[in-house]
Amino acid sequence: MRRGTLRIYLGAAPGVGKTYAMLSEAHRRVERGTDCVVAFVEHHGRPRTEVMLSGLEQVPRKELTHRGGTFTEMDVDAVLARRPAVALVDELAHTNVPGSRHPKRWQDVEDLLAAGIDVISTVNIQHLESLGDVVESITGVRQRETVPDEVVRRADQLELVDMSPQALRRRMAHGNIYTSDKVDAALSNYFRPGNLTALRELALLWTADRVDEYLQQYRGEHNIRTTWQARERIVVGLTGGPEGRTLIRRAARMAAKGSGSEILAVYIARSDGLTSASPKELTVQRTLVEDLGGSFHHVIGDDIPSALLEFARGVNATQIVLGSSRRKTWQYVFGPGVGVTVARDSGPDLDVHIVTHEEVARGRGLPVARGARLGRSRIVSGWLVGLAGPVLLALLLTHVDADPGLANDMLLFLSLTVAAALLGGLLPALAAAASGSLLLNWFFAPPLYRLTVADPKNIVAITVFFGVAVAVASVVDVAARRTHQAARLRAESEVLSFLAGSVLRGETSLDALLERVRETFSMDSVALLERESDIAPWSRAGSVGPRPVARPEDADVDIPVGDHLALALSGRVLPAEDRRVLGAFAAQAAVVLDRQRLVGEAEEARRLAEGNRIRTALLAAVSHDLRTPLAGIKAAVSSLRSGDVEWSEADRAELLAGIEDGADRLDHLVGNLLDMSRLQTGTVRPIIRGIDLDEVVPMALGGVPDGSAELDVPETLPMVEVDKGLLERAVANIVENAVKYSPGTAPVLVSASAIADRVELRVADRGPGVPDDAKERIFEPFQRFGDAPRGAGVGLGLAVARGFVEAMGGRLTAEDTPGGGLTMVLTLRAAARTAAGAPPLQKAGPS
Repeated sequence: MRRGTLRIYLGAAPGVGKTYAMLSEAHRRVERGTDCVVAFVEHHGRPRTEVMLSGLEQVPRKELTHRGGTFTEMDVDAVLARRPAVALVDELAHTNVPGSRHPKRWQDVEDLLAAGIDVISTVNIQHLESLGDVVESITGVRQRETVPDEVVRRADQLELVDMSPQALRRRMAHGNIYTSDKVDAALSNYFRPGNLTALRELALLWTADRVDEYLQQYRGEHNIRTTWQARERIVVGLTGGPEGRTLIRRAARMAAKGSGSEILAVYIARSDGLTSASPKELTVQRTLVEDLGGSFHHVIGDDIPSALLEFARGVNATQIVLGSSRRKTWQYVFGPGVGVTVARDSGPDLDVHIVTHEEVARGRGLPVARGARLGRSRIVSGWLVGLAGPVLLALLLTHVDADPGLANDMLLFLSLTVAAALLGGLLPALAAAASGSLLLNWFFAPPLYRLTVADPKNIVAITVFFGVAVAVASVVDVAARRTHQAARLRAESEVLSFLAGSVLRGETSLDALLERVRETFSMDSVALLERESDIAPWSRAGSVGPRPVARPEDADVDIPVGDHLALALSGRVLPAEDRRVLGAFAAQAAVVLDRQRLVGEAEEARRLAEGNRIRTALLAAVSHDLRTPLAGIKAAVSSLRSGDVEWSEADRAELLAGIEDGADRLDHLVGNLLDMSRLQTGTVRPIIRGIDLDEVVPMALGGVPDGSAELDVPETLPMVEVDKGLLERAVANIVENAVKYSPGTAPVLVSASAIADRVELRVADRGPGVPDDAKERIFEPFQRFGDAPRGAGVGLGLAVARGFVEAMGGRLTAEDTPGGGLTMVLTLRAAARTAAGAPPLQKAGPS
């Protein structure tokens, strides 16, 4: 069975006409004879949208009951049974009512598509999951209903429904979107011109990226290599030299001239890896291009111009930025250079910009392969074999009676050349080849003991010997260096693999990373230094090891990370090739430092937001829940003081009882508010000592009506380590909350039991209970579950109770009561035993 196709109308903001466009498309398809039905469309009371529904078949909706209310949702089963060719499903990000087939409507749409039904749907840009934080920062409204970006990206067709902010606000003012009583609030809040402009830009950019994905997919499927200049993409070719920063900034200025332009910096390394750019400079340039909004790419290629052009055409680039050559004039004998070659081969579809800079013609040096690190003993042995070996071999051969012949003599000298190459590298081998050629000429090629050669064949033989010796020495030396390099790269890959693994695992400990650097490179100390500006003093963001340095200048090795951050190591001087891996560690250290600070800032922001939320809720509580009893008290007092009315004793008693009840409510509310304030500021200091529960719990039940709670606390329970006053307040709040929600015919059961080294106090009610997803929310400040009246309190009782219990080292959780209701479980530590194997402390007898 084929999968259905998905077409989505993406709106820049509510009211731009997504649903209207979807219904218009449905009418066009019906006129062409397509079997099209309305699975779910919400017109929101908009008359023009409601008119568009006429003439379209609508699948009856499914009615669901939730919390005493009746709601309608799309009947997925009915749509599947109807099996239309096309189904209209509005509001793709909608959250379904509990009891539906799926939690989200986009999941219902997936079922329709899997059944081969084509779907046309709508969604607003603010409902995309990846843009939630951005939209909230712009509008101040957090979108609770979101749809994963991938669902929208997988759509077969995506159409943007757009409207200018001015036109949308006119539609709003004319009452075409919301009712007249909501227009003013909407225009002054969510539908401000700035908000609408920002949302419109988000929608346009997101759609442009999706269109670009379609374009890249099409070009790949049809193997199109020429550039289509649909969007400016600027490729910056980097060599790792200091001119790279100039090129990146120049490309950024070029990109700023056109909206939507993209910068891609690329460094092309040779596949043999024997020569490479400065890792320090590449790290700086990578940071710079990412700060400017571009991306950095590392490409392997032996032919740098071809690799650069291949990369540019592969990303559909329109421009290439290169720097003027740093080579000196005489170096052009080796070729025209990368810039000239790229400009010659770019063709008409790529513009090549050659940018001048301060390093022009200063020389970049010839690439010299680094020799293997053989150690002092091997190098000395190589030179001994290369210099002394041919002399000793010549003396030995001249004192041997048998003459092996010139050819065999050459092979023996050649073996010494190979041995010198294996031991000491290229230079000792060249010395062995040169000295061997001279000794062969002097001792073994007639005329003897002269540097002349009589036989031309011997001249050729000695010349060939020298050439073969040099070639063999070079090959052996290259093989040795490659072997050393392979071993080194293997070690580097293992270190970088560990580093990548730590990134993927989300490890955020800066000290652990610095300690790893110290162990990997066998250093005495490692410090990450930072400063606020170029003239500000350095300070340590983190350090490990004894006596870390305070300035990069004092370190044996320093790796800059950006302009104001540096990794400083002391202990020994590292070879240049080690700096590549060290640069990766330095970059990761900077990332870890930024991550730590972002986590701290996020926690501080969360704390401030929580405090602001509590202050807002406190103001709401003061404005209503505290004013209500005050108003009752004031009314009762004013009535008693009135001289116009003669109150009976019963009336006076009733008014006084009202005053007392209001005062009790005020005392309870103010007490909870003060307790919550103490918990928020961390000033609760419990005095822990051994207490019996049957001394505390009965006192906590004094605030509830007689007969509303049953107590079952055995006297044989061990003592608990608590603060008596805090435990009494916590239990009182829990029991009062349970009584509030329990039916009058079912008393609350308060029971206790001992389990291992803890004691559990359970408060079980027979009320409506709490869903699993709300069992943690009821402990948050100012949360009142269900339809509790405003006068029932400010929602601090359980929050204060949990805070007191946790301050004493206990736990307070909620679970379902068997048969219905909610049970609060208060877990406390049992008091320590007096001696090993002795029973728990018993309470003291009467004095």
